[in-house]
Amino acid sequence: MAQIVEKDGVEEDAAELKFPPEFDKDGCDALLISEVFLLLDHRRKQGEQKEEIEDISEVFVKTIDYCRRLSRFKTRDTIRSVRAIFSACSILHKFEVAQLVNLCPENAEEAKALVPSLESKIDDEELEGLLREMHTKKSFQ
Repeated sequence: MAQIVEKDGVEEDAAELKFPPEFDKDGCDALLISEVFLLLDHRRKQGEQKEEIEDISEVFVKTIDYCRRLSRFKTRDTIRSVRAIFSACSILHKFEVAQLVNLCPENAEEAKALVPSLESKIDDEELEGLLREMHTKKSFQ
């Protein structure tokens, strides 16, 4: 069951794709866990080069470990190609794309159970094709 949050009088519900206005701004994407890992890892390497290693907080270390464990795609090129698969399907919201890539469901039924907003938006065949392409990228990295 999706949690409905009210912020500044605006109802938010991810299952209904109701987000605060900041989320829907142009140029504002929902990041994939794999992208967050690459960003944090880059920041960690910068800190090591500047010998700021003792300045890295425990929260940062836990976050990067979490992202490392859950990251499905390991390289920038793979992430770029997975994003390209879903950019061809303009009917999907950026939040739905991020959820599909982060969760990597095996089939359309599982995808629609995990991301309820997909139910009436995309037919099973088209979704299955997108998921197959995504899993192919995951296999060949």
